[in-house]
Amino acid sequence: MKSLEELQVIREKMHDRVAIRRENPELLHQGEDSEFPYRLHVLVCGGTGCTSSGSQEIRETLEKEIKAQGLETQVCVIKTGCFGLCALGPIMIVYPEGAFYSMIKVEDIPEIVSEHFVKGNVVRRLLYDETTKTEKILPMDETNFYKKQHRIALRNCGVINPENIEEYIGTGGYQALGKALTDMKPEDVIQTLLDSGLRGRGGAGFPTGLKWKFAAGNDADQKYVCCNADEGDPGAFMDRSVLEGDPHVVLEAMAIAGFAIGATQGYIYVRAEYPIAVERLEIAISQAREYGMLGKDIFGTGFDFDIDLRLGAGAFVCGEETALMTSIEGNRGEPRPRPPFPAVKGLFQKPTILNNVETYANIPQIIVNGPEWFAAMGTEKSKGTKVFALGGKINNTGLVEIPMGTTLREIVEEIGGGIPNGKKFKAAQTGGPSGGCIPASQMDVPIDYDNLIAIGSMMGSGGLIVMDEDNCMVDIAKFFLEFTVDESCGKCSPCRIGTRRMLEILEKITHGQGEMEDLEKLEELAEHLKHNSLCALGQTAPNPVISTMKYFRDEYIAHIVDKKCPAGVCKALLQYKIDADKCKGCTLCARNCPADAITGTVKEPHVIDSAKCIKCGACMEKCRFGAIYKE
Repeated sequence: MKSLEELQVIREKMHDRVAIRRENPELLHQGEDSEFPYRLHVLVCGGTGCTSSGSQEIRETLEKEIKAQGLETQVCVIKTGCFGLCALGPIMIVYPEGAFYSMIKVEDIPEIVSEHFVKGNVVRRLLYDETTKTEKILPMDETNFYKKQHRIALRNCGVINPENIEEYIGTGGYQALGKALTDMKPEDVIQTLLDSGLRGRGGAGFPTGLKWKFAAGNDADQKYVCCNADEGDPGAFMDRSVLEGDPHVVLEAMAIAGFAIGATQGYIYVRAEYPIAVERLEIAISQAREYGMLGKDIFGTGFDFDIDLRLGAGAFVCGEETALMTSIEGNRGEPRPRPPFPAVKGLFQKPTILNNVETYANIPQIIVNGPEWFAAMGTEKSKGTKVFALGGKINNTGLVEIPMGTTLREIVEEIGGGIPNGKKFKAAQTGGPSGGCIPASQMDVPIDYDNLIAIGSMMGSGGLIVMDEDNCMVDIAKFFLEFTVDESCGKCSPCRIGTRRMLEILEKITHGQGEMEDLEKLEELAEHLKHNSLCALGQTAPNPVISTMKYFRDEYIAHIVDKKCPAGVCKALLQYKIDADKCKGCTLCARNCPADAITGTVKEPHVIDSAKCIKCGACMEKCRFGAIYKE
């Protein structure tokens, strides 16, 4: 077991080694006898996004090439977590230059090693484009994607090796736990969180300190601290990235929570589809136990706390706190009626607190820097920052952390780099299946918990999917409702039956069989679900439908009255036609039509038989003259 004094020695030893990356690159290579014998630090992303793009093979090839060039004592290769710009993977950053290599391939490695590592010539053609706009390489923190971000939850992702506890300690890791156990009382910790204004990042935005206060006030022979890492929203990967890039921050925060409420046992409920996150959590827990950060008598204070993992099977409903606890207990993941709330009767009927990964990732920094530091960021009722998984029709797909109050326009146009192919922004979906769609008219609304609810959406866990003019909003509503229908546990009839009926009406509309009365039925069902479903899954399931009907009602009417899909997405309402003035009679469309729906002779305009057309789009794809269009 490490004492606080021993921890400080490790921190001092490791601090500069980690600070070399971004903060103090001038410390590199101060001599072979110094603590920094390496000439270069090479950070290779080991997150899921880059791993799926081949970053592991990149790293292995890099290490082999470095060895072949005899550079093992000069170049240090570090596997890190997510840098954020997932669309550019695999990503590799080299310090001290800060060279941001993106979309690199295995065949690029020999050139990088021979030119950059040996000769000192950065291979500019392989750098992220924005960093090469001037003669001097632009640091990544000054690019549009990063310069408006403020990283707290993500502060160590892409900086440290997540499988090395000493690198985490070098960034100040476990300092907050030491401070809480030796300088604070449990009520002081809770008051610090209350004063900070931290609200739960899992979706509902409930004040974290208040939740902890409720649990602390209930006496019991056993209490529990749980972490929701069962991230299930389509397009969401915020929590996964924190676990892959900085797992110890969650362990530290949960131990602080255990001290605050009087718990000795914690559980992290993580979905089994996150193999990298699970592996790094297992490594982190083992290291934390070895160093005495988990287990008996932590720092010699008499405080005991340990953490175990529980793997979920990917049920979206287990993101609901009581369903998650039911699953940890070994039962089918279904929500329980509340009250009693988990602070009174939670896991195994004992007082329990549950927060998600991002919420925990903020806590050590709040303890170390003080509540005023955190409360100074954000808006009046939404303090701090928020992590978003930015996806969909956007140039810079990836992970961003921005201060609360940043507008959607700033996220989309500046951080996200705008919409590809010159298309127009149409809407952004926040909060996943529980959220709503924000139209272009609301792009300048500051993003925080209350503002999003006011315009018909919600923060949710942080998924942000951007849509352009080619997206059909009726189809989007149907997509999210299909997801909810599949993920409903079926325990309560309003959700089990109501979501199915709503989906049937949307399917009817997108197939050209809708009636204006269907819109009233959707609104009536939505209200019934919101007020009668057992848990938040059913209560929020209508949100995508309600918000799209509010802001894009004209599209619903077009589907019902005109029997047309304005975006050209709903296949049942499409018609493919040939412009006779543009058709050259090349017969390519007819030869590629699987339904033999196109007729015509060589060098004469062709015609599509709508009765035979299966609307596959093969003809439009093959036409070289732009003669085929859909309406």
